[in-house]
Amino acid sequence: MTRSLDKLPKEESQKILCFYGNTTCKMQIARISNPENKYWERIVFPGERFLFEAVSETELEIYQTQENGDMKCEYFLCKGLKVDE
Repeated sequence: MTRSLDKLPKEESQKILCFYGNTTCKMQIARISNPENKYWERIVFPGERFLFEAVSETELEIYQTQENGDMKCEYFLCKGLKVDE
């Protein structure tokens, strides 16, 4: 389930369609926040894939709990997740 707190403006010309897939066997939290105060977060189950729109310079943050209880975070630039049409 996607919880969208604030949507990107319709007139935003730099929006791109992006793809992310959770290839691990653990749940992850995907989050996007950017300087214009746009924010969304969702849970990504193991094996789940999803499409989303974002500005190309935005980063997708992926959080996952490690075996020792620490939280690991990876960052992906959305332009690197762009779907080729």
